[in-house]
Amino acid sequence: MRRSNTSFSVLQASLDSPTLARLVDLSGQTSACLRCIAPLLPSGLRQGVQAGPLEGQVWCLLVESTAIAAKLRQLQPSLLERLVREGHDITAIRLKVRSASAGTR
Repeated sequence: MRRSNTSFSVLQASLDSPTLARLVDLSGQTSACLRCIAPLLPSGLRQGVQAGPLEGQVWCLLVESTAIAAKLRQLQPSLLERLVREGHDITAIRLKVRSASAGTR
């Protein structure tokens, strides 16, 4: 097997691979969803929320604590309303609390 010394960006590589193209697309969708709801999040919570995977019409938000998850549960109806109004095909938001050790690996 011969190695090429040519460098490719992720975008260039994704054009040649349907699997990578799908991952890039999903990543863009989840980032767009997070940008859409960010103005609705209290400023103190924004840093503790990350876009997670999109599985069909269910979007997962990764949160740093159970306190943030509790507040987001209260905000879920308005978050879903904003997503739908902005054209995102999301019917549910799932919350996943990240373990403390996940960030230290």
